[in-house]
Amino acid sequence: MTSLSGAVSISGIRSFNGETSVPGDKSISHRALLISALSEGTSRIRGLSNGGDVRATATLISQLGAHVTQDGEHIIVQGGRDRLGPPGDTLDVGNSGTLIRLAAGLVAGLGGRYRFTGDDSVNRRPMKRIFVPLSQMGAEIEASNNGDTAPFAITSKQLHGITYLMPVASAQVKSSILLAGLGADGTTTVIEKIPTRRHTEEMLADAGASINFERFPDRSEISVKRSKLNPLEYDIPGDPSQAAFWIVAALITPGSKITIRNIYLGELRSDFLAVLKRMGAGLSINQRTRNSGDVTASSSQLHSTDISPHEIPGLIDEIPILSVAAACAAGTTTITGASELRVKESDRISVMTTALRSFGAEVDELPDGMAISGNRRLFGGKVQAHLDHRIAMATAVLGAAVEGTTEISGFDSVESSYPRFLDDFTALSEGRL
Repeated sequence: MTSLSGAVSISGIRSFNGETSVPGDKSISHRALLISALSEGTSRIRGLSNGGDVRATATLISQLGAHVTQDGEHIIVQGGRDRLGPPGDTLDVGNSGTLIRLAAGLVAGLGGRYRFTGDDSVNRRPMKRIFVPLSQMGAEIEASNNGDTAPFAITSKQLHGITYLMPVASAQVKSSILLAGLGADGTTTVIEKIPTRRHTEEMLADAGASINFERFPDRSEISVKRSKLNPLEYDIPGDPSQAAFWIVAALITPGSKITIRNIYLGELRSDFLAVLKRMGAGLSINQRTRNSGDVTASSSQLHSTDISPHEIPGLIDEIPILSVAAACAAGTTTITGASELRVKESDRISVMTTALRSFGAEVDELPDGMAISGNRRLFGGKVQAHLDHRIAMATAVLGAAVEGTTEISGFDSVESSYPRFLDDFTALSEGRL
């Protein structure tokens, strides 16, 4: 493997063996920092993701007035509403779509005027999905591109609670509304027809928020009221969406066996394991706690499956690497109901289709997914990652499984979520972990 100016060359065919851990769960890390900033007192966070996205969150809460320090393996956050307010500078979220949406809700609930921007990728992502509910709550928003994208400014004095039926399944939108609701008059209720990750509501409940969750046959309702939050000690397990790269790497390369230690296995975060199992994956799970454990994956003969729309909310981050598994599986795998992938860091449907075709895979691009015919003779591909860390890592894994050399441009995007990915890639492929 060689690396030059954000591009890497990966030679196949190789095996992966050993044990490793992955960065702390990114979704939980963002929320632990934001909720700690709102909490009255000192919170301690262990296992925080060290990627650029989460570092941007730590910087943002510091700009708002929280005090963030490090004590050994812990990040210490001294927070509280009275400490927080508008900074003099624009809040720059870098490459993090999660941060820009969640932080917009948080500051709307604080009051004042705040300006946001991100990198080119984030500044292309649709923001009306949070602008609409936050405006209904009383926030004033001035945004680019006909009010649809960052950069934007958000101003609020006093929000009021609303009842909001989610038009798209999005944990980010839900979380933005709930964080704003912590500072609003009355009750704020979010109604979901399709369940999404529940990290925000679970962590707010742990922090003492006035929050209520009800599940009905056709929907879920989450309600929150103005609340004072208590500081907590967070112990963050490994990110399953990062572990998925090593799991698939072991499955599709010969003579491989990898154990990933202490990853989060909670609801709607480990669904990719069920998909891989029905594809014939050799997997074993050693449960450590109710929501975490070790996963071992071994070389396997995979076969195709159909990934249906109702599964997508629990797989949204893993579709790129699952499409790699599909390219190496016998039969045709179809993925549908995944149109949300078109508005991630890149258009992941289009970009992944192009990438897989460069390896010689037969892929039909669908409006909301892909049909991937696997078990073909594949060879080294030429990939443009388009500022998307998941595209970069997924295609690196495929490059290790095929003949020839794979060239990936834009690999420095991996810094946003998994800075040591290449080091772990080399060590596992040499059996040094």
